[in-house]
Amino acid sequence: MSSEFKAGNLSVNIFGESHGTAIGVVIDGLPAGEKLDFDEISRFMARRAPKKDGTSTRRSEPDIPEILSGVMDGVIEGIPLCAVIKNTDQHSNDYKSVSHLARPGHSDYTGYVRYNGSNDLRGGGHFSGRLTAPLCFAGAVAAQLLKNRGIETGAHILKIKDICDEPFDPVNVTAQQLETVKSRYLPLIDETKDQPMRELILNASENLDSVGGVIEYCAIGMPVGIGNPMFDGLENRIAQSVFGVPAVKGIEFGAGFDVSDMYGSENNDEFYIRDGKILTRTNNHGGILGGISGGMPITVRAAIKPTPSISRPQKTVDYTTMTEEELTIKGRHDPCIVPRAVPCIEAAVNIALLSYFC
Repeated sequence: MSSEFKAGNLSVNIFGESHGTAIGVVIDGLPAGEKLDFDEISRFMARRAPKKDGTSTRRSEPDIPEILSGVMDGVIEGIPLCAVIKNTDQHSNDYKSVSHLARPGHSDYTGYVRYNGSNDLRGGGHFSGRLTAPLCFAGAVAAQLLKNRGIETGAHILKIKDICDEPFDPVNVTAQQLETVKSRYLPLIDETKDQPMRELILNASENLDSVGGVIEYCAIGMPVGIGNPMFDGLENRIAQSVFGVPAVKGIEFGAGFDVSDMYGSENNDEFYIRDGKILTRTNNHGGILGGISGGMPITVRAAIKPTPSISRPQKTVDYTTMTEEELTIKGRHDPCIVPRAVPCIEAAVNIALLSYFC
């Protein structure tokens, strides 16, 4: 089973299953001749790794990508780039007791119907967040190619449940700010929110529960005039890619849903000229007008649902016997996936932006 994002000449095909031998990605359409920094790719992927403070799953995978094709001496060849990541720390027995029970919040039942009962339920199979490891590899590659074109990208935790970080300044974001949040244990602008967020996550875990949140992404340096109207605009491609990240339940650009509470005079971003460039004084449009980049920072927010695998007893059904049952989920699960999802959202948007340059 595989999943593909395809736009322009770029395609990103992610394959494998959470408890299979390996997972991986095939990236086609990359521009030949550009050099990749694999140390930087490793640093990007390491941001997705579980935390060691009890706020993440205890599953530990090295996530070292093995390049099968597409790169020679660190340079993109122009043929499909294929990378695989071995799975080495599966506990498949944790799923035997729930093999026919629809776990609330999971794709077990819908996958069972869609694939005639052949879907792999172990660890969520192809629906698992484990598949974001190769996504992050592709997004890390995209980040370097975007940077070669003067585009800097980054993301941070905007909120976990009701504890909020400072948002990016929608008008003035610097490359240094985007890099700084990446280096922090929890990617936050306001570091005073680190401990309260950790305590909230640990408290949810102790109560056999989980919490969700919001991730905010920003890209600066995007040239004016990139994108298309209607069905192939920047928002369209970004949304398609971002919803490839499991647990994403909402997306907004710029002021997002807050525009519904505004007057037109409040929402409209007035234009002005500075140093020979046309800019806007505010950025409610999130850097995109008519599906096309306008020169302001591109701002995207993604809502992440609470981890559905919780250890509380829950009511469900056995979809093979058509009986109502109760289940208690076992295994190793994140009480909050938001911190680890930050590089995943970053990767997804990076891929969408890169598609316009391939």
